[in-house]
Amino acid sequence: MSPKTSTSRGGRSRGAKGRLSASMTPGRVAVIVVAVLALVFILENTAKTKIRLIVPEVIMPLWVALLAMVLIGILCGAYLFRRRG
Repeated sequence: MSPKTSTSRGGRSRGAKGRLSASMTPGRVAVIVVAVLALVFILENTAKTKIRLIVPEVIMPLWVALLAMVLIGILCGAYLFRRRG
């Protein structure tokens, strides 16, 4: 058989469903689940709250404060664990 007429295992050629299942890896599914949970978290925490920053007191939505802390943590982690070349 020539390569153009050969089929994959099971006697069927690999179609759209095969490409879809190959692109949905466990890592991608986990990222989608985390993104949906983050969206739900943001939508549930839209109320404003008082946050004390050493001296000033700021009023902002809770999700903004938590997002700022996550970004600061990511930047600190990237700085500490960056590759030195």
